[in-house]
Amino acid sequence: MSKGPSVKRLAVLGRPIGQALSPALHRAAYAALGLPWRYGAVDCGVVELPSFLGSLDDGWAGLSLTMPLKRTAVPLLDEVSDLVVRTGCANTVVVRDGRLIGENTDVHGMVTALREAGVTRPASVTVLGAGATACTALAAAHALGCEEVTVFARDPARSGPLMAAARRLSVAAEVRPWTRAHEGLSAALVVSAVPPAAADRLAQAWPTTAGALMDVVYRPWPTPLARAATRSGSAVVPGLPMLIHQAARQVVLQTGCPEAPIGAMRDAALTAMGSALRQT
Repeated sequence: MSKGPSVKRLAVLGRPIGQALSPALHRAAYAALGLPWRYGAVDCGVVELPSFLGSLDDGWAGLSLTMPLKRTAVPLLDEVSDLVVRTGCANTVVVRDGRLIGENTDVHGMVTALREAGVTRPASVTVLGAGATACTALAAAHALGCEEVTVFARDPARSGPLMAAARRLSVAAEVRPWTRAHEGLSAALVVSAVPPAAADRLAQAWPTTAGALMDVVYRPWPTPLARAATRSGSAVVPGLPMLIHQAARQVVLQTGCPEAPIGAMRDAALTAMGSALRQT
């Protein structure tokens, strides 16, 4: 009698982790693929990460990493992709033959979500924020053919890793203070890469004629900034499609399956989110 597929463990790591949608997305994918795999959520900070990674055995297939671990994890991994090197961020770990392999699927998620919304070659890009997700936005801008980006940082003194990523990506990035962020809202594409509520005050400054907005926040949704952009007639790309597409790419890398069941993952996300996104 042939044996069925072995049970593997996976999890999303970060802090805070209680509202993460990754478990719902991955579990739906494994069910659709017929894999009896388990996916959980682990509260893990920067200090605990090295010991957690060191404890992984061959029963693990991989991890998803969220804030504040995407940069911290990179030097702790055995191997990383070129995209991880260039962005300085890894949101995905594949456990293979006892080695921890890092990848950045956030860029794939962001680019795919933007292209689905018709944003294919923005003439100018503004990024709100200077953290790990902002590095993803720089890589996405580069992939979409825009190599000059204006970044508005809440703490410009901490933008060193972002500027280093910009140089590796061959993107000309200029960092400006957050107090001037309203000046960048007229770009062809604005990517809000800050946590929930951080960009709320900018809603009143959204221009009556502006380009597209991608807000990486997916809960609560819609954000005040997204509402303002919608009222002005701008194309608005929620953070949820990015999350789904990056998770789908994780599923492909971690399971070895050629495709991820996007439909099942999207349905699971909408169910977990309730009616908020359906009404936007």
